Amino acid sequence: MFVGPIFSREALTAPRQLKHFMIRSGYIAALFVLMYTLGQVTFGWQQERQLGDLARFGAICFQVFSLLQLTLMVFFSLLFAAGNIAQEKDRKTLILLLMTDLRNYELVLGKLAASLLIVGVLLAASFPALALTALLGGVELQQILAALAITAAAALAAGSWGNLIAYWREKTFQTLAYSALGLVLYVGFIEGGRLLLGSGTLAGSLLGLGNPLRGLILVLDPLAVTAQNGGLASQPVNYVLTMLALAAGLSTWTIARLRVWNPSDQRSQPTKPEGITDAQSKSDSRRVWHNPIIWREMCTSAYGRKVFVIKLAYLLAFVAAAWFASQATTNELILGMISPAGFAFVGVGLLSLMLINAQAVTSLTTERDAKTLELLLVTDVTAQEFIYGKLGGIFWNTKEVILLPLLMVVSFLVQGTLTWETFIYVSLGFVVLSIFSGMLGLHGGLSFENSRAAIANSLGTMFFLFLGIFICMMLILEARSSFWLQLPSFLVFILGGAIGLSASLTHKNPSPALTLSAFILPFFTFYSITGFLLHETLGVWLVLTATYGFTTLAMLIPAVSEFDVALGRTTGDRG
Repeated sequence: MFVGPIFSREALTAPRQLKHFMIRSGYIAALFVLMYTLGQVTFGWQQERQLGDLARFGAICFQVFSLLQLTLMVFFSLLFAAGNIAQEKDRKTLILLLMTDLRNYELVLGKLAASLLIVGVLLAASFPALALTALLGGVELQQILAALAITAAAALAAGSWGNLIAYWREKTFQTLAYSALGLVLYVGFIEGGRLLLGSGTLAGSLLGLGNPLRGLILVLDPLAVTAQNGGLASQPVNYVLTMLALAAGLSTWTIARLRVWNPSDQRSQPTKPEGITDAQSKSDSRRVWHNPIIWREMCTSAYGRKVFVIKLAYLLAFVAAAWFASQATTNELILGMISPAGFAFVGVGLLSLMLINAQAVTSLTTERDAKTLELLLVTDVTAQEFIYGKLGGIFWNTKEVILLPLLMVVSFLVQGTLTWETFIYVSLGFVVLSIFSGMLGLHGGLSFENSRAAIANSLGTMFFLFLGIFICMMLILEARSSFWLQLPSFLVFILGGAIGLSASLTHKNPSPALTLSAFILPFFTFYSITGFLLHETLGVWLVLTATYGFTTLAMLIPAVSEFDVALGRTTGDRG
């Protein structure tokens, strides 16, 4: 009742949809598949009956589940909260809500609670799976409850941040980019400030409470409480309270500024100065290129006038990553698998790919929600002009996030960290992944008519793809060996990812090429990971380029050759 009718409607209608139960059951099934994979990595096919071995396996499962769940819930809380409001703005329905007698807190908290409903359901459903690890030994019920509390509080804070940005900014791309970059800069600020202040000082301990990952690691390592000597940073409840306070502060500010930021359409617009004739006004107009799509993407403020702020925030994140790489004085591998310089490049590169994908999917969903896509379809703009124009605009608008990681690779070459051979492989591989990210965003926008579903599937595919890579890298470290010896342990995990990827890529228009791409992409990505850990270079690059290049073409060719079919329309004569 406190959050109002918006959440009440969502709570009543969501259980009526089949996908609500499919997501919930699929999430638990994925956890058990991951548990099976962990069991294969830990024990193999041998029968282990010692209690110590089972307790160690239970502790490993709990650690992987908790870290995975925290990452998932923070990401999707941010995405769902920001995307929900952005869709309302794109469809011009937020103004209708503002015209009702709903109070500010009902709009803000109602939308936030409705967006996080599925997140809360998944957290509640995961409790039995986590409790099962306690039966194996090595994990206490208090640890499970503390991990769930930290995850829930962090998800609420991330959703509150996405809610604030969505109510503040008008353009969907700005909303998604500000939300993601803000989260990255927040973590960088917490860790950087803690490093400068000193982890043993009171100020450093207070600042460290803002990072929920530290609280979760504390829960996963019970002996750390004794090592902290009972300080503020040794109590998991302090991390929960900090996240709740942050969420309350963000929501309070959003409630206070809601009707100041909205509706923005009623703000004063510039008018033509007096004394300016029509001829003079016509002479100041710009000439449209032969391809009007790419002209709009490159020469107009199609995604808002504050895009430079996004680029500035990305530059700050890039500088922080470069500083981290330069401060590494030892050759110790991070997480036991990658050098500090490589870790910095991977972090910046993954952020770049997510921004490219967000730019791509919103470039099409914005057209659809603004009802301009239908207008373009009745003009003489061809499918090739539309798709290639959109792609050109995507890479033009994200040129900084593509060039800066390549600049970092050049600096590694100059410093002697990389050889010429490795430099070529890394640079070309990143370019291929960038093109794949852009095309995947356009494919998601074409496949899903609902903007929120398109954004969630496109960014979710990118996130799950790279999160799956990270999980595989952690598990491979448990049994470092050849590719074929590790494949049986991960086969179920790979097939599960392939089925999910196939459902997303072939949502509207199934094709043999997309189905093949969905099944070879996880398999050969796993091969590339194994090859990387075994210090292979050429084979990894060839497989990565061929796999992601083929998937890109499988999405591109139907889009430019059967554009109406890709949109779910029937092709007919217009004359």
